[in-house]
Amino acid sequence: DIGSERYTFNFTIRDSPTYFINVQSWGREEYIRSLSESFRVGDCVTIENPLIQSKEAEREEKFNPVTPSCYKLLLSENHSVVKTSLCYETDTRLLPLLHLPVKDPQDYYSLGDIVANGQSLNGRILNVLAAVMSVSQ
Repeated sequence: DIGSERYTFNFTIRDSPTYFINVQSWGREEYIRSLSESFRVGDCVTIENPLIQSKEAEREEKFNPVTPSCYKLLLSENHSVVKTSLCYETDTRLLPLLHLPVKDPQDYYSLGDIVANGQSLNGRILNVLAAVMSVSQ
């Protein structure tokens, strides 16, 4: 609808140590809010009826994990469904994937590196691997 607001929600899924893909969804606020609250990091999901699109690597991988695929999944509010499942009970091979980062271990900067080299890193987009101690409003 022309003039209506659209919202977006992006995430990455994986089903093996080497294969993972970015998922992008667009839609009304209610749809995106419901989708984003329907699962958490580490949940198993089944995605039904996604649209498969070629990704524009230079544009999209600036703010999303670089994936080995040249495609992305696009979720449609009217056609796609994301369902959580208890797949760990049936496929224990997925459990080790919870702790694998989607980035090459050599492609991260530590917070110490950023503090020490901040001047030379100014204006660059970096990958940071850090632990979150707390989250508040």
